[in-house]
Amino acid sequence: MTLILRGRVVHTPKNPFREIRALQAFPDGGLAIAEGRIAAVGSFAEVARQFPGARVQDCREGILLPGLVDTHVHYPQTRVIGAMGYSLLDWLEKRTLPLEAQLADNKLARELAREFVKLLLRNGTTTALVFGSHFQGATANLFGAAEDAGLRIIAGQVCSDRLLLPQLHTTPEQSYAEQKMLIQRFHGRDKLRYAVTPRFALSASEAMLEVCQTLLQEHPDLHFTTHLNENTEEIRTVAELFPWSKNYLQTYDRFGLVGQRSVFAHNVHPTEPELLRLAEARAAVAHCPSSNAFIGSGIFPMHRHLRFGVRFALGSDVGGGTGFSLLKEGLTAYIAQRYAQDGVNLTPAHLLYLATQAGAEILGLGEEVGSFAPGKAADVIWVKPEEGSTLEVHFRHLDSVEQLLGSLFTLHGEAKVHKVWLEGREAPLD
Repeated sequence: MTLILRGRVVHTPKNPFREIRALQAFPDGGLAIAEGRIAAVGSFAEVARQFPGARVQDCREGILLPGLVDTHVHYPQTRVIGAMGYSLLDWLEKRTLPLEAQLADNKLARELAREFVKLLLRNGTTTALVFGSHFQGATANLFGAAEDAGLRIIAGQVCSDRLLLPQLHTTPEQSYAEQKMLIQRFHGRDKLRYAVTPRFALSASEAMLEVCQTLLQEHPDLHFTTHLNENTEEIRTVAELFPWSKNYLQTYDRFGLVGQRSVFAHNVHPTEPELLRLAEARAAVAHCPSSNAFIGSGIFPMHRHLRFGVRFALGSDVGGGTGFSLLKEGLTAYIAQRYAQDGVNLTPAHLLYLATQAGAEILGLGEEVGSFAPGKAADVIWVKPEEGSTLEVHFRHLDSVEQLLGSLFTLHGEAKVHKVWLEGREAPLD
């Protein structure tokens, strides 16, 4: 039976960086869902006329948004959030890597995987590009937990062979064998996809990057993700490790790792040749504003990425980031750009696009999720203001849906993801 969700319906089927009126909003809207897909979107009266026998769920208290798309988040790092006072490399050495080494324990890995998936859903994230674990078993647990919950993820076993804790190192031969097993078991299974994931060039030798190249050649539909130009100390170290490389991006590009299915996290300090190459290859960037601020990496040069035509979307970067909420990331991106010397004047439409459709596009899922365009998967979140909150006052008194959307990003801490539908099925959040 067709289900119609009635309420304030908002999405960005177009790119507001390029087109005016990219935000589509229906103050009394209807979202028709049939067989797990969006059947229609519009005013409630129009949608109800199209489906006269449909069941109607009243969602007028709050707002209906497409499921959020997180383009960079670390599964092992949920319990690292809030580690204050560190630069990137110190934060890794003293707080993050010791915890990641514990995921050799399969029981702990299974517990963390379930915890991680539940937190994504409770924050409205229905699609995510995830850094897995350095351990094969822990990464398998992540895929299993996501499949059980119906979450759409792209993830992979992290591979490194130097300059981390010894417990996290592997050999190129072992990495190849373990990743092949994971690819064969999970890639393309239901809503699961595999991403080849070297942690970063700093911890991956040329032999390890060759393994990544081989896997992508053998499986051209795999994704690729890693870190790039996050921190100045990191960039200097990478330059020392790869003396033949003209820039950080070239350490990956030499091995055929820069392409349309590649997503590079951060890119806070890019050079012009790197931006040109990213644009040429149609590679993309995961912009993680709260992590960039929290770890002190810098402000994302959004205007330069737009000028060169480099695609980007939002990532939470848990646990360098300050939580799973992409609404929070949107607000942090907005504030950072207000302070940037060459900042971009972002609107609520830009923020929603970066948290939904832009993420879907850079993950190659632009025709599947990211907006309420008919035919897409019915991944929907219903967000409500907390009773007695400032946000509730705004929802009672603001007439403009775009203004409400701005309030939602600004007052995200007073909002709760009340319900989530994954392909039209309500997902348990408790």
